[in-house]
Amino acid sequence: MNDMNPKIKETITAIQSFDPALGARVQARLDDQAIPRGALGRLQALGKQVALIQNTVRPQIRTKKVFTFAGDHGIVEEGVSAFPQAVTREMVKNFIRGGAGINVLARHGGAEVIVVDIGVNADPDEFDGVEPCKVGRGTKNFTRGPAMGREEALASLATGIGLIEKYGDDLDLVGTGDMGIGNTTPSSAIAAVLCDRPVAEVTGRGTGIGDTALQHKVAVIEKGIACNRPDVSDPIDVLAKVGGFEIGGIAGLILAAAAWRIPVVIDGLISTAGALIAHSLAPQVSHYMIAGHRSVEVGHRVMLDRIGLSPLLDLDLRLGEGTGAVLAFHIVEAGVKVLNEVLTFTEAGVTEGEDQKAVR
Repeated sequence: MNDMNPKIKETITAIQSFDPALGARVQARLDDQAIPRGALGRLQALGKQVALIQNTVRPQIRTKKVFTFAGDHGIVEEGVSAFPQAVTREMVKNFIRGGAGINVLARHGGAEVIVVDIGVNADPDEFDGVEPCKVGRGTKNFTRGPAMGREEALASLATGIGLIEKYGDDLDLVGTGDMGIGNTTPSSAIAAVLCDRPVAEVTGRGTGIGDTALQHKVAVIEKGIACNRPDVSDPIDVLAKVGGFEIGGIAGLILAAAAWRIPVVIDGLISTAGALIAHSLAPQVSHYMIAGHRSVEVGHRVMLDRIGLSPLLDLDLRLGEGTGAVLAFHIVEAGVKVLNEVLTFTEAGVTEGEDQKAVR
């Protein structure tokens, strides 16, 4: 991967390990809170994780944004989706109008939606109110050759990094999202390659295809992997051979969020394919990620396990867009409030029980 551009290299190098002394201080506060030790479970662990990411005993979450990357996919030519490619363009327009699932849930959670045109098969002037970051007008059909050139794969990563550079100064919590008809197909291909699993074990129904179409989708992915022979030791090669522009953008965004010490909440299958690319490039990035939910897509669980992430929610979601991520924002914020606002025994003037003292 010697051809990686300087921006990507610098971003990966900037991802720091957590401060163990800070971790001990945060844990000491959690252990001294006026509740049975660990009684709030993962909420307390989330508060600690955000504290370590933000490098402070008293983390804050004020500004929240979800970045929804949109791109088209040439693999749709193979009949892998229940919807035509034109739906990507129309859904981007719906995001702009504020009428999509992600808009509703982001408003509910007090988060802003940033829509990113990284690869929609449409003229840029069709969209008013998006981040114009087009790497190309959709990927190619990867059963006939690579989905994109290596330079395009690197450009998609750099695009995600650039968005954190633009918005990161006042950003406390990031969510990832996607829109792209056919994009569960490249995501499943990435899962099969990087997790070394049979295609059938990581491929789901996407937009709701039936049994026959699912079998066809598996065969298409197998054909694409056999045609391109992506190099499992080179995540950029995997992204270029069988990936998508939005997947690369999400990977870059995650790497940059980690470099900027911003916690990033991952959405479903497509976002986790991007997270897997990021993790393959820089394994330490996993400490900065929070899995918002577990999708009904079978490949999602496999990728989360490979990265080492445990999802916060399991609501049978399969929409994408960042919906699972913004729903999980509520839980992450609750964890931070628990750390900051639950008083210690001393602060509350509460007498500890002998059993509680004994475990200190």
